[in-house]
Amino acid sequence: MKKHIYIIGAVSMYALMICAATLIHAVWYAPESEVTVQSASMVSTATSSGIVSEPDFPDRLIIPALSINAHVQRVGLTAKGNMGIPTNFTDVAWYKYGTVPGKSGNALMDGHVDNGLSLPGVFKHLSDIHAGDDIYVVMTSGIKVHFLVTESTLYDYHSVPTDLIFAPLGPPRLRLITCEGSWVKSDKTYDQRLIVTAELRK
Repeated sequence: MKKHIYIIGAVSMYALMICAATLIHAVWYAPESEVTVQSASMVSTATSSGIVSEPDFPDRLIIPALSINAHVQRVGLTAKGNMGIPTNFTDVAWYKYGTVPGKSGNALMDGHVDNGLSLPGVFKHLSDIHAGDDIYVVMTSGIKVHFLVTESTLYDYHSVPTDLIFAPLGPPRLRLITCEGSWVKSDKTYDQRLIVTAELRK
């Protein structure tokens, strides 16, 4: 009888340890959907143009086809020189030193795909989006900016064409960024980045 009690106790303790480790991993781990901003000129151009001083900022991102209606955080650069990421798994993050959605150039938003375990992120199903799907950015003024998806592209996480993606000039576009591919344990990130491009609908 005592032997059975010891076995049950040992199994329970082991399960508790696994649960605790899983919880810690889920709370502290944030997948790297960050993208390195390689060109300092892109930051200075966006800042000096006065774009970020405009009073109207993105407040919500809506993608009806994926049932996404997410709050938009404002992020800058990390200590590593990467575009920041949301502080949770339900919000998306807008690169505040770049283009305001609807203005000339590429407006950038990123979001988590998951937490490396089973907790899905806001962009868990972003790879299911199709060309022609609608994307709406609701501004703080209440204005709804309408984009249409034109393409989805996968890049190796070491070779994302940041000069192209972060370009502050050109037609108004929205680019959504998240992780894809296989988990790279040594780098604590996925080995691909999914970039969804959408163009302003006039």
